[in-house]
Amino acid sequence: MSDTGGTADTGPAAQSAGTGPAAQAGGPNPGTEAAARIAELEDQRLRALADLDNLRKKCARQVSEARARSRSDVAQLWLPVLDNLDRALAHSDADPGSIIEGVRAVRDQALSVLAGLGFPRRDDLGTRFDPARHDAVASRPDPAAPEGSVVEVLRPGYGEGDSQLRPAQVVVAKAE
Repeated sequence: MSDTGGTADTGPAAQSAGTGPAAQAGGPNPGTEAAARIAELEDQRLRALADLDNLRKKCARQVSEARARSRSDVAQLWLPVLDNLDRALAHSDADPGSIIEGVRAVRDQALSVLAGLGFPRRDDLGTRFDPARHDAVASRPDPAAPEGSVVEVLRPGYGEGDSQLRPAQVVVAKAE
């Protein structure tokens, strides 16, 4: 309020200008200062949430791009294998021995691709049965093999330890 009699203005504008009773009493208005601080903190919170959302979207985009690159890289490694299979099929009228030789070469190439990706084919025949590396589908007596050893590999395993692509399906020797 303002009066023409020369009394001081005590309204909010005068207080924020440092001329109100709080300023004259020697201290800032705690209510106004707290409200300003709350507004500042709310603004910081909203900015942090927006930054976090932007970071989440950026990370999701980067993961998606990395997956796409990875799929593309793996597909590139398999293209020569497919090319060689196409060549083998194109020569299906040829000598069966040469076709078998070509198929073996393509198989070796495929095994090389898997090994290059970190999943080498394991030769588990004669090794001790390990449930982490083998899936026993049968057991049979075999006097020539120690009990608990792999006597036949039905489906080979690829990879080692934590980077095992799949366990081998095996037949295990048992006591007679």
